[in-house]
Formats: sequence, C-alpha cells, structure tokens
Amino acid sequence: MYEAISSNKVRTVILIFIFIVFISALGYVFGKVTGFGYFGLPLALIISLTMGLSSYRYGDKIILSMSKARPVEKQEYPYLYNVVESMAIAAGLPTPKAYVIDDPAPNAFATGRDPEHASIAVTTGLLDKMNRQELEGVIAHEMSHVKGYDIRLMAVVSILAGIVVLLSDWLIRSFFWGGFRDRDEDMGQLGIVFALLGLVLAILSPIFAMLIQMAVSRKREFLADAQAAMLTRYPPGLASALKKLSADKEQLKVANKATAHLYIANPLKGSKLNRLFDTHPPIEDRIAKLEAM
Repeated sequence: MYEAISSNKVRTVILIFIFIVFISALGYVFGKVTGFGYFGLPLALIISLTMGLSSYRYGDKIILSMSKARPVEKQEYPYLYNVVESMAIAAGLPTPKAYVIDDPAPNAFATGRDPEHASIAVTTGLLDKMNRQELEGVIAHEMSHVKGYDIRLMAVVSILAGIVVLLSDWLIRSFFWGGFRDRDEDMGQLGIVFALLGLVLAILSPIFAMLIQMAVSRKREFLADAQAAMLTRYPPGLASALKKLSADKEQLKVANKATAHLYIANPLKGSKLNRLFDTHPPIEDRIAKLEAM
C-alpha cells in the first residue's frame, strides 16, 4: 500500500509538471503567432485563472446541483451518516456534509475545495445494494480523496486544462482573423514555421490536455483505493463494492463527461470510449490490487 501511495504521488507531480511545461510552450507559440510576443502567456493565464478561481470557490455547489444531490440529515439516513462520521474520525478529518442522489444506479463522489468544505454524495442505489463493509469501503475511498486533497488537485488540473483549451481556441481564431499574416511577412520563413506549429498545437492541444487530465485522475483513483484500505483495515470490503459497481447495469442519469471523473466508478457505462480516454483505471486492476493487499 505504501509503495502504491508513493508511486502515485510521484507520477502525479510529474504529470502536472508536464502540463505546466506544455502550457508555457503553447503560450509562447501563441504569442509568436498572434503578435502578442511574450505577453501572450501572461494574458492567457490571467483570464484563465480568473475563471478558474471562480470555479474553484463555487465549483462544488455547481457540481452538486448538476448531480441533483440533496443534503440529508442524520434522522433521514442514520446508516449513511454514521458511516461518513466514523470514516471521518478514522481519517482525522471534519465530518463532510452528506448528500443523496435519488437514482437506482450505485455510485458516489466527493467534492469541495478542502476538508473543511467537503461533501460526499451517494446514490440511493448505492445505499440499497451495498452492505455495511462495502459502504464503508466506498465512503473510505471518497474520504481518501478529501484527505489527500484530490478534490483540490482535480480542480487545479481542470483549470490547467481550461487554459490549454482557451489558448487553443485563441490560436484557431487568430487563423480565421488572419492576424498572423502580418507576422509571417515580418518574420519570413520563421513566421511560417510558427504559423504551422500554432495550427498543429491548436488542433492537438485539447486532446493532449484531456489525456493528462485523465492520467492524473486514474492515478488518484489507485491512491484513494490504497488509502481506503488503510482506513478500513479491510481491503475486501472495497473490492467487493467495486465488483458490484462493475456488474451493475443501471445508467446514472445525472452523470455527464464533465463530472464523470469525480465518481468512484465510471458512471458512463454506455460509453465506448477507449481506455486511453477513460477517467478511471480498469476496475479489474483496482480489484486485483485490493485483493493482493
């Protein structure tokens, strides 16, 4: 477990570093192509970070609303409330707010910007289909996302991905506006090279950003599984829960591509996306790692 935790932390740092380097290179090319020069990257960062900070502060409320999650009190779901409370104590965290999604498909996610402002949402299907040990495994997994600040990390990664998409969009628009032609005349062949490089990056950048975002998400899922096993001291509980999640055929109606990476298991069961673009590692691999503990 400790080896898995250490490995995933290192790989996540490396992926984010690659993300930042890629954004810097994209911003440099953007500045050369559009004529903004070195001011292109700071301008893009300022606009993107302004948008990102707003999402960072209010994103959890937006996500809960999109997911049609409603807050619950202890009197309504004492079973859920007690499990969340016990896992919070085990993790040494404040008890997150509990939410329920009225949907028969079993699933769960955590959101918030830090442990003091965290929420855990579960579907009614999860409560109906999981026994106590399985529910503890699922909640421990989500609590691990909170404890490891994964909820903040994924917000940061989403902001970085947003910057890439914004720069890509600006590059494409610059080609339509024709603003790069003057730069071509001034810079000669070098201007043509930057124009071609900008066009290629504008097309491929969003795909590259998505791949990094998905890679970070997959690494954090493995890490949360390992930490959940440490919290419950019972890896078979989460392994059994994952088996049920994998076997269940119900489609989570409120899920979409923007929120899919938050859930403990990919809620888009009907999707035929390649594993390269999946927000979650193969559930069989997760189960195998838990059973080997």
